[in-house]
Amino acid sequence: MKAEIAVMTEEKLDENALDKAGQILQQGGLVAFPTETVYGLGGDALDPAASKKIYAAKGRPSDNPLIIHIADMGHLQKIVKRVPEKAKILAARCWPGPLTMIFEKSDCVPYETTGGLESVAVRMPVNRIAQEVIRRAGGYVAAPSANTSGRPSPTMARHVIDDLSDKVEMIIDGGMTDIGLESTIVDFTEEIPTILRPGYLNQQMLEEVIGEVRLDPGILSTDSNLRPKAPGMRYKHYAPRADLAVVEGSMENVVETINTLARNRLDEGAGVGIICTDETFSRYPLGKIKSIGARSNEESIAMHLYQVLRAFDEEEVDYIYSESFDTPRMGQAIMNRLLKAAGHEIIEA
Repeated sequence: MKAEIAVMTEEKLDENALDKAGQILQQGGLVAFPTETVYGLGGDALDPAASKKIYAAKGRPSDNPLIIHIADMGHLQKIVKRVPEKAKILAARCWPGPLTMIFEKSDCVPYETTGGLESVAVRMPVNRIAQEVIRRAGGYVAAPSANTSGRPSPTMARHVIDDLSDKVEMIIDGGMTDIGLESTIVDFTEEIPTILRPGYLNQQMLEEVIGEVRLDPGILSTDSNLRPKAPGMRYKHYAPRADLAVVEGSMENVVETINTLARNRLDEGAGVGIICTDETFSRYPLGKIKSIGARSNEESIAMHLYQVLRAFDEEEVDYIYSESFDTPRMGQAIMNRLLKAAGHEIIEA
């Protein structure tokens, strides 16, 4: 089976393709589609067999819950037992958008979708293509990132085609995603709302809306033995095929260390990739150099991270050395993804 490819934009929707995508999902099939964060691999969230198909297509561990995507706030009541007041306030401010909230699930949500948990993760994307797919599928679409489990998440349709074109019925090509990192996850089953995955919406932004918000200490720890609460964050994710290491320290020391490491690996006959920024691009004379954007533009860094990791896969390098990105607003999210991709391999410069 080869996936049907449907090309459209948010401004110019293909109504026939969207109708067909809805039919596929209602019949238990799988459809990949764009959201504002990354591309999602969609299946009927209330159909246990469809959720099993998602796990099988991705090669995803079955204890890693799927996020249910909705397009209308009124649909939330069916799939959760209770919506705390602070969650309602946050939803009013941040939905639709790159925010996932965790609640106690209702009986209609199968354990196959929640990874066996009594809680359910829910998101309402802002992307119009995603919204129309969800509505035409019946309102409840489980959709993890549309990639082979463990690989860099897809920010372009061709990434989905590379990983899953023979495992899904349709792939909707809506162009490059706007944000490029997965949504922020906030757990409302805790007494104090807790961030289980950092994203575009950071801790400070959330606290300005609802007051105290905790950050799960496991998600940014350099200690791989400190396990985050969210099951999905315990696995190595976003990883390129090459051995990736993050180099931390002062910028002068980072550049010097990466150049030394690159020179040594090249002398051994290995292929080397370097992830840097516009500000330091010219300071790396060796290896395959890719700028992830300007440090002054955090959105650019986030948007291009997975794209750069996949580009190095295509160039078949053996080692990748990346600068660290301690940016003020999205630094938590960017470094969380980099550390997961590197398997927590950090080199102190």
